[in-house]
Amino acid sequence: MLPLASCINLLKPGRDFATYKPSPAPNYAMADSWAALPERRDYADLVPRKSTLRDQQATAEADVFFLHRTTFINRKSWNAKFSHRIDRSSIRHQATVFNAAGRIYAPRYRQATLYAFFDRETPNGKQAIALAYEDVKAAFQYYLKHYNQGRPIILAGHSQGTVHAKRLLHEFFENDPKLRRQLVAAYLVGFPVKVKEYTTIRPCADSLETGCFLSWNSVSRGHEYPEDAGVTSPLIVAKSAVTNPLTWTTDSLRAPASLNRGGVGWPFRKINPQVTDAQEHNGLLWVTPPGKPAYVRYILPGKPEFRHSFHLADYGLFYMNVRLNAKARVQAWLSANK
Repeated sequence: MLPLASCINLLKPGRDFATYKPSPAPNYAMADSWAALPERRDYADLVPRKSTLRDQQATAEADVFFLHRTTFINRKSWNAKFSHRIDRSSIRHQATVFNAAGRIYAPRYRQATLYAFFDRETPNGKQAIALAYEDVKAAFQYYLKHYNQGRPIILAGHSQGTVHAKRLLHEFFENDPKLRRQLVAAYLVGFPVKVKEYTTIRPCADSLETGCFLSWNSVSRGHEYPEDAGVTSPLIVAKSAVTNPLTWTTDSLRAPASLNRGGVGWPFRKINPQVTDAQEHNGLLWVTPPGKPAYVRYILPGKPEFRHSFHLADYGLFYMNVRLNAKARVQAWLSANK
């Protein structure tokens, strides 16, 4: 069996970042450069088929700026063309969790290929991630100028999306009191975020605090991420903030599955109550593996080193808890900012 590093190297693009020409940047004045816009029918409007949930964006009093995860796993280039591949995956399974709390804006962007996050030896990975962030930043600036109109904001992402959301918080919210007052909360899921990442924005202490951030990375109880897994190394993870999405606290107590209001698996058909428990452990969120195959989606399918990761189910395992919490935080923000 190949070690993890060797498996990851199979995904390395064959040319340096500087030697290829990226595809043109998205034009965010064009509707097709957005995976989700509230005035348009798209995958962010969906709810699980066998549920009584409803898309409530038409009456929502807040906005959600959502950044999708990595779907580009390719050796041909360091960045993808912005595409519709994310619609049936990240938008349907993750962004929809917020369609009861706010109007969803989700930009398409030239995401970095997966290998970029494991590249420790060259500048290629950082350059690819920086290019992706250029698009995200342009989309957020366009959103602020043309769409927001002073409304409260939920900033949310997953995996690579969280990498870019973290930087948006640094560059736009950290030192801008006016914009920071508009922040309901930042859901920074699926990527390590240090407890003291920011000087003016702290981890949320409870279920109704606003102007704060939440973060977790789900793995099977009793396991860690692989030691050579690059960005998820033990050193980084151990210093990470962890919010328990069943209690919305940052303690290390085990929250029982009875507090889980319902997960939504990959088929996106129905809500499964009490699908798993949750507990902070050494910078990770330990979960008891659910007995349903719909939640078994690894970072790299077929790679034993990641078999205990529930990375792609970070939102799905706690779908109803996140949905209800986002709506409750918006109401708390509105009450405090009448």
